Amino acid sequence: MSSIYSGRIEISIFGESHGAAIGAVLDGIPAGEKIDFEQVNLQMQRRAPGQSDTATERKESDRPKVISGVLNGHTTGAPICGIIENENAEPKSYENPKNLVRPGHADYTAHVKYRGFNDARGGGHLSGRLTAALTFCGAICRQILERRGVLIGAHVYSIFDVFDDRFGVEIPAELLRRLSREAFPVINAEAKGQMVQKILWAKSEGDSVGGIIECAVGNVPPGLGDPMFGGIESKLSALVFAIPAVKGIEFGAGFAAANMLGSQNNDAFVLRGDKISTKTNNHGGILGGISSGMPIVFRCAVKPTPSIAKQQDTVNIKTNQPTKISASGRHDPCIVPRAVPVVGAVSAIAVLDFFKEANLL
Repeated sequence: MSSIYSGRIEISIFGESHGAAIGAVLDGIPAGEKIDFEQVNLQMQRRAPGQSDTATERKESDRPKVISGVLNGHTTGAPICGIIENENAEPKSYENPKNLVRPGHADYTAHVKYRGFNDARGGGHLSGRLTAALTFCGAICRQILERRGVLIGAHVYSIFDVFDDRFGVEIPAELLRRLSREAFPVINAEAKGQMVQKILWAKSEGDSVGGIIECAVGNVPPGLGDPMFGGIESKLSALVFAIPAVKGIEFGAGFAAANMLGSQNNDAFVLRGDKISTKTNNHGGILGGISSGMPIVFRCAVKPTPSIAKQQDTVNIKTNQPTKISASGRHDPCIVPRAVPVVGAVSAIAVLDFFKEANLL
């Protein structure tokens, strides 16, 4: 399985949803960086299950045990290995339907790819549970960037047909800091209550809903990244799509640019003091794959949780017969709020990678 991100910063993810543990090895982090594990645990808790009625009932403390790479609160330059024990796994809940491929999941494709030898319990290594390991890596990278003035904030932009405000051209630092602390972050507080009600409605119907996450990275210096395959969009998208529920991504104006005139989409250059900037940010802080100095802004679409109580058609892969299935076990009626810190985490990994490429660490 391809579970390694290879750049100037390297990540290797291991474990299964209902195995003994999950974790990650983070390599390429410079020596001497102070790591505040209270801040690491804050990001882990934002993603952790069992926090509210809008999330799965599975409860996990998700406190990583770091076994290498950090000594006396500082990085040593060695690979950082963090292990997260699965304290509340229920592998037996997947025994009865183990031959029934779940609609919307990777059960069928993984069964074919790995000739039936994959761990299918809760998706195994393909489960969204593995995003806890990504969050651990990103929480470390985020602190290193913050000391260099780079702030990352993401929020729930939409749940089904309920929308929050969008980031403006100028994004206050305090807004990014606030969003990076909250469990259900929104810009407009009034949107949150409506979103929660929409999630609970879907849950009461035995169904689920998806949504959109918007993320901003502020104070990125101009000149990071390369055109084509080494561009910021290319590498950041690759990491965002490591989040299993993500189905689409757009930067700046995104797909809306297709319905604009060039005169509408172009961001006019201006001087703010002695700094070159733009009036608008339809380019999302990236031109030609290279950072412009404006905030990097993107949105990603998160699909509805595929495990639902409603009965659905499927096939028994052992008997090759059609049958019915409804979800057992514990599942989120909406994964969007818990995916927000993961989106922030992978953004931190990508941007730190570009900082190291530019010798800014």
